[in-house]
Amino acid sequence: MATRISNLFSGKKVKTTSNNLLPIYLRVTISGKRFGRSINRYIALGK
Repeated sequence: MATRISNLFSGKKVKTTSNNLLPIYLRVTISGKRFGRSINRYIALGK
């Protein structure tokens, strides 16, 4: 049986810091089971 793995990186606009930085979250899906976690990195909010 083949195992399928998917990674998704996204910024959470709801959690914007006071410096207008978005935290980056990682969602991993392995064979239909998923979990998400903050990777403790930030990206500047574009205009």
